[in-house]
Amino acid sequence: MSVASHLSALEQKHKLLESQIEQEQAQPSVDAARISELKRLKLKLKDEITRLRTTASGQTLH
Repeated sequence: MSVASHLSALEQKHKLLESQIEQEQAQPSVDAARISELKRLKLKLKDEITRLRTTASGQTLH
C-alpha cells in the first residue's frame, strides 16, 4: 500500500469516527465513556496522519 493510499484510508477512518462521535453526542443518554474512547481513537489517527505527512514531505506520494 502506498503512502498516499494509506493516508487516504486513515483520513476516511478519521471522518467515520467524527460521525460516530456526533451520533453519540446526539443521543438522549450520552455515553461519556464511549465518546471518550472514540475521541481517543480519532486523536490517535490524526497523530498517525500527521506523522505520515511529515515523513512523506519532500517525497512524491504514490
